[in-house]
Amino acid sequence: MKTLQLVPAMEQGGVERGVVEVNRVLVGAGWENVVVSAGGRLLAEIEKDGGRSVLCDVKSKNPLTYFLRAARLRKILLAEKPDAVCAHSRVPAWLFKWANRGLGIPWITFAHGANSVSAYSKVMTAGDLTVTPSRYIADYLKAAYGIAEEKLRVIPRAIDGALFDSDRLDREFLAAKRVEWGTEGHFVVMGVGRITQLKGYDVLIRAVAKLPERFKLVLVGEAEALRKDVEESLRALVAELGLGSRVVFAGNQQKVAECLALADCVVSSNVRKPEAFGRSMAEALAMGKPVVARAFGGALDVVRDGTDGVLVAESADYAAAFAVAIEKVSNMTFGDLRAEALERFSFGKMAEQSLAVYKEVTK
Repeated sequence: MKTLQLVPAMEQGGVERGVVEVNRVLVGAGWENVVVSAGGRLLAEIEKDGGRSVLCDVKSKNPLTYFLRAARLRKILLAEKPDAVCAHSRVPAWLFKWANRGLGIPWITFAHGANSVSAYSKVMTAGDLTVTPSRYIADYLKAAYGIAEEKLRVIPRAIDGALFDSDRLDREFLAAKRVEWGTEGHFVVMGVGRITQLKGYDVLIRAVAKLPERFKLVLVGEAEALRKDVEESLRALVAELGLGSRVVFAGNQQKVAECLALADCVVSSNVRKPEAFGRSMAEALAMGKPVVARAFGGALDVVRDGTDGVLVAESADYAAAFAVAIEKVSNMTFGDLRAEALERFSFGKMAEQSLAVYKEVTK
């Protein structure tokens, strides 16, 4: 059997890492898997794990090139002859709808987020089956578009226990970053993920400004080339608040487990639009690190208030609320966060559920 994954790009982020994981699952089950994207660093992992990649611009939102790009995708479909296709975003889903005319290839839409309700976003419910990473997103799609429950499959993102294992870390990397980031003697607050307005890193920076000097913030991730203004505005905010020595912009890092190992707590500071799942939160727990997050969306599927960290209620001043939560976590003790996280977000469960979906649409 052959599957084809449509994803805008393979640079960084939870969606892209999810594609890497499902590639590993499919190849491991003896399937052929092809990732179609505009390119990116993570394609090396796809090929290392036995998948293949084909370059095609399924990322651009330019309507003037839509039909040209859809025609290119159709050529790929005709050449590859996949048994099933999975679209991981709205643009590739719309391109596939046109490219698949008359071909009748079964397809899955993977709705990774709660996009604004519109005819454009509704395409993420158009697959033969729609997969979501959390119950929150499934319920959101039902309320917004009336999609039937029988068309929905909830598959939480998994944690690779072998990758997120404190006994298998790169010790030289850890030592180097401790020095580079100046973490010694500090309570390290970490934000992980691509730098965008949605991540709420401005809230997190303001929260750290309200905390004692022993608290240090490390932001792991970088802005895309067209969004560098967001990162520049955050750097300006750090300078304005006089936090130059207390905030580290670590850039994109491939060794995520090692980065998490250097944190004392991980914060999801998004307060504007709920996370679909919150992969970095689950991975933090797998590394034994408590999490602070706003109490909405996918965070409710991951963080149990008082058990895994602290959930922040709706607030008129989120910076102050996050500061209180972070300081609270710094004075708490926790149980075996790793063991429980690996049980709740088992890679084996994700693999089994994912294969079941592909088998369902190809039977």
